[in-house]
Amino acid sequence: MCSEHPKDWSKWLSLAEWWYNTSFHSATELTPYEVVYNQPPPVHLPYMPGETKVIGVDRTSQRRATMIQVLRFHLLWAQHRMKVMADRHRSDRVFCEGDWVWLKLQPYRQGTVQFRANHKLSPKFYGPFQILNRVGKVAYKLQLPPTVQIHHTFHVSQLKAFHGVLPVKPHIPAWLQGQDYTQDLVPEAILARRIVKKGPAAAVQWLVHWQGHPPEEATWHFTDEIEDRFPEFAQTV
Repeated sequence: MCSEHPKDWSKWLSLAEWWYNTSFHSATELTPYEVVYNQPPPVHLPYMPGETKVIGVDRTSQRRATMIQVLRFHLLWAQHRMKVMADRHRSDRVFCEGDWVWLKLQPYRQGTVQFRANHKLSPKFYGPFQILNRVGKVAYKLQLPPTVQIHHTFHVSQLKAFHGVLPVKPHIPAWLQGQDYTQDLVPEAILARRIVKKGPAAAVQWLVHWQGHPPEEATWHFTDEIEDRFPEFAQTV
């Protein structure tokens, strides 16, 4: 309230006190004004110059009305600026029943479910899935396989239109279906070795090539981890 006139902050303490006394308190379910006077606070009415004959009251009321206009201008400008910044990341997307879309998922890393070292390189969109119907204005219900363990309704921001030839079956991550990645990953060969720092000491890492996966998806792991999980494979290395 004092940004326009920093030296006048002390003159507006009464308005700050009024704001506090007329604000709703969740603990008492009332405003302090109602607690003291047993009635709701009066509604603020705009002041018209000349309504009072007291010069000091008239001058203070006019300055208060001017300050309220300044506050309203800055608040509206701040709202407009925040709306413009938020609209930069928004896009108008509307889908119809029967359309095919990609679904954006956030596979939060869980070591007990997913064994993946390059988690940041995992896909962001899965599917495609068909839209069953529209729920409200910004949500859609998708036809997901019965094995998935998430809700079938998603916000439009998580969907992207699919273009091209439909695959035989949609791409669904194993962690979404409750499958254990550690049961499927079997080491096939060691492609490379390197020495890295692990705490205060040095440790050896292996570039593991997994069975059923291309060499491009090989991942680095410490030797003790592979020896503990796959002792028979470690003996052949």
